[in-house]
Amino acid sequence: MRILITGGAGFIGSHLCDKYVKEGHTVVCLDNFMSGDLMNVRHLLDYRTFKLIKGDIRDFELLEKIMRDVDVVFHLAAQVHVDRSYVEPRLTYDVNVIGTQNILEVARIYDVKRVIHASTSEVYGSAQYSPIDEDHPLNAPHPYGASKIAADRTCYAYIQTYGMDISILRFFNIFGPRQRDQGYGGVISIFTRRVLNNIPPIIYGDGLQTRDYTYIEDAVKAYDLIFNHESPIKEPINFGSGKEITILDLANKIIEMCGKKEDMKSIHVEARIGEVNRLIANSAKARDRLGWDPNYDLDKGLHKFVQWYRNYGMVDRIKI
Repeated sequence: MRILITGGAGFIGSHLCDKYVKEGHTVVCLDNFMSGDLMNVRHLLDYRTFKLIKGDIRDFELLEKIMRDVDVVFHLAAQVHVDRSYVEPRLTYDVNVIGTQNILEVARIYDVKRVIHASTSEVYGSAQYSPIDEDHPLNAPHPYGASKIAADRTCYAYIQTYGMDISILRFFNIFGPRQRDQGYGGVISIFTRRVLNNIPPIIYGDGLQTRDYTYIEDAVKAYDLIFNHESPIKEPINFGSGKEITILDLANKIIEMCGKKEDMKSIHVEARIGEVNRLIANSAKARDRLGWDPNYDLDKGLHKFVQWYRNYGMVDRIKI
């Protein structure tokens, strides 16, 4: 297969690049390095089946050049920071909606076999019932979530209008090695960096808001199940552990895992605008349709991530 991975130098995308290059596929990694990092894919540059392109999904002509012979697209490129979406809503919409439409339109023109689109649990907003299934109302309270709803609906329109094979994957808070320790979604990485540097975690509000976390290896497993599925999954599908934890308990767990339990407490600051209060996944569709079953619970994933962060997480990032 010839595979295009947009946002391929990012946290999740780089793990997909690893997998498919090592399986013998030809992988084109497209990234504008707004949040991607060369260090994540530098070890792949010697593979003749790996090609790194610095470019933007908003560049329609570039997409036309690189997607002519592509079989499958993993579309992960996005402006993913909730906080940034408050101050740059136009950029967020431009990247997440127009960029996605560009991918879909070029995929249509060149008859790409399958597009796998990275959505997010943030489209749901705070849970009106739990656990959240794919029929839950889409009530994102911030521009980032709204842009991802629009991208999802654009995918649906291309499925309905052109019969394209497009899957919409809604992950609940992926974490693991290579996750950037900044921004709204990287709280585990942020907390770990602070604690290992003897700085207390910062919690917005009372810390009783809950999240459902998915380890990166389980996320890659989910993507691969979609990639190899014989029939199209032309609908949104959730991937999460089905277990929630408060941000306060998460901070305490990381403090303990990092060996700082006796002398560190979290700092509470004012709650953020648009904070989602509760997120917990119903992944029954992923289990029933794909046989997806997470291998990592939160504790197992955290132990592995903290160990990685001690060894590699402090290394300076490389931009190009």
